[in-house]
Amino acid sequence: MAECAVKEELVAYCQSLGFALCRVAASGVPPHAAEFHQWLEQGRAGEMAWLERNKERRTDPGLVLPDAKSVIVLAMNYWQETPENSSAAQFSKGRIARYAWGGDYHDLIEAKLALIDDWLAARGGRQRYYVDTGPVLERDFAALAGAGWHGKSTMLIHPKLGTWFFLAELLTTLELEPDAPMPERCGSCNRCIAACPTGAITAPHQLDARRCISYLTIELKGSIPEEFRPLIGDRIYGCDDCLSACPWNRFAQASNESTFAVRDFVHQMALRDFLQLDDDTFRVLFKKSPIKRIKRRGFLRNVCVALGNIGNADDLPALERAALDPEPLIAEHASWALVQIAQRIAKESIFH
Repeated sequence: MAECAVKEELVAYCQSLGFALCRVAASGVPPHAAEFHQWLEQGRAGEMAWLERNKERRTDPGLVLPDAKSVIVLAMNYWQETPENSSAAQFSKGRIARYAWGGDYHDLIEAKLALIDDWLAARGGRQRYYVDTGPVLERDFAALAGAGWHGKSTMLIHPKLGTWFFLAELLTTLELEPDAPMPERCGSCNRCIAACPTGAITAPHQLDARRCISYLTIELKGSIPEEFRPLIGDRIYGCDDCLSACPWNRFAQASNESTFAVRDFVHQMALRDFLQLDDDTFRVLFKKSPIKRIKRRGFLRNVCVALGNIGNADDLPALERAALDPEPLIAEHASWALVQIAQRIAKESIFH
């Protein structure tokens, strides 16, 4: 009875902190541990070496927190309306994944997790907590706790939040009553698979990260393979296509969290203007933004690829300067973009 009361108080407390969901799963080996190890062995994690380094801990919460009894799963809605004065298809403006339109969710959510940690400690618990940075198969535990079900894109889907939410978790030594899982409700729908520009979703529930635009524009630190550059289109940080395609998002409501409010640069800055950023101005512009993690070299690499795909003659001077950038990664992708635009201009002149 006492455990039940603690859990009810915990759910209420988490909701007061702005979390849309607070669910509990029993600690233990996550359901897809074997599939995760197989995925790593197939090399589908690409250059995300930390997944390999932490693979044993990711599949055994007891190695992360000895005597862990429960995994508390939290979800926070981040969905924002697209501003009326912008268009994702506006010429020479790049697309940024919706989760990065505002401030960095890590800072916001980690501060709230620290408060929950204190709350649980006052009731005798020891905790470890993470927001997508720790050795936890968070979507597995989230599905186990009934925070949603595994979509065919591998993203978690909730019937009211759709796909637009962050996950966080606390491992705790407190034994809390687990919640029931939610049945899968994708049915025969394959829209997320069809929507993927690079074919990264190779089959239902199968993702090859090496082909994923989010991986290519965020996690990959070096040169983007040329075969994928045209498929990236105008995306300069992440990709929402498989999320946007999900029919369950018709129920999504805008987040009330002001940290996730859209920053002006997301929809108003021309692509070529980003190429003027030096290290200092990049850090100022993207202060407290998730985008800062890929640094200037990674972001301008992405901008060059997008300009190569959608740019025009007006963008050539900025790209010519970028092709002389002392950072080789930027210079290489700027040179590629110059060739793409020149070829496009030549084709257009033939047909006119």
